[in-house]
Amino acid sequence: MVIIYKMKKLLKGSALLIFSLLFAIQINADDSLPELGIYENLDQYIPDDLVFTDENYNTVNLKEVIDKPTVIALVYYECPGICSPLLEGVADVITKAKIDLGTEYQVFTISFDPDEKPKLAKDKKSNYAKLVKNKDVTNGWTWFTGDSTNVTNLLNSLGYKVKKEGQEFIHPAALIVLSPDGKITRYLHGTYFLPFDLK
Repeated sequence: MVIIYKMKKLLKGSALLIFSLLFAIQINADDSLPELGIYENLDQYIPDDLVFTDENYNTVNLKEVIDKPTVIALVYYECPGICSPLLEGVADVITKAKIDLGTEYQVFTISFDPDEKPKLAKDKKSNYAKLVKNKDVTNGWTWFTGDSTNVTNLLNSLGYKVKKEGQEFIHPAALIVLSPDGKITRYLHGTYFLPFDLK
């Protein structure tokens, strides 16, 4: 009886050990997959070869047009959900901040949907520019679209993970701040932003 009891105990322990190993392997496998959300890449630089098209159909190298502190708002223009409150928050903080848009800093709104085109970016800029008071949105707030390769490379460099379901995206809400040389310096999470934080 003692021998049988010890064998049962040994088998039970072995089963727990095997289960734990399988669970650990599963976790490690999952860790290699991209997860929805934001993984802050502070002090990292965006790539030198990102090419996007602005709302005026100009094709630009993103790194080359970052010559001052730059705030990036990642959205998709036909979003039925959180993108509208985010962009309203951007317009609000641009209006309230005691720093000059276009001279002291700039804002880039970038669509992560490669199917969206400059015409849509132009229309959206026109709508949200009306919410900003007494700031140079023409030169200080640029709206971009890009192809899937450039979008993916940008999102990866910023640690911003989205998930497409049907025709819509599940995605986080945040602003990402870059230094004039393209280094990631801060993440501002949410859809409402304080002027102090922006400054």
